[in-house]
Amino acid sequence: MDPWAETEPGVLVLPSGRRVRGRGLRRPLPDGSPPPAFGLYLLGRPPCPVPWTTRWVCWPDFRLPTAPVDLHDALRELWQRAETERVEVACSGGTGRTGTALACLAVLDGLPPARAVAFVRGHYRRHAVETRGQARFVASFTA
Repeated sequence: MDPWAETEPGVLVLPSGRRVRGRGLRRPLPDGSPPPAFGLYLLGRPPCPVPWTTRWVCWPDFRLPTAPVDLHDALRELWQRAETERVEVACSGGTGRTGTALACLAVLDGLPPARAVAFVRGHYRRHAVETRGQARFVASFTA
């Protein structure tokens, strides 16, 4: 399965060229967009079932993940799959938790933690990573 086209809505191209789609689950899938092969969902409770492979990390809105080790493991899996598959990461709105996860993915991809939030804000969403706690989480994230 081919990765996302760079022009797909919400697609972030990491420095390595891997592509990950970020989105908010409150909105429907983008029209005409193929489904992901794998989705990582960052919610306070398990997501609704979908017809592709998923992974859930418990992460209440405006907070941090309840099990950071689980998030790290899930992000590593997402990053590895992004080399050859269409993958997405999503929370309810697609901005705070999703942006934080995308910034952590950028760190896994080799970007220094101090530059990851600005990278995601510049290439995904201007208001990604909504809280100071989320920004500190990215700053302390290690590959």
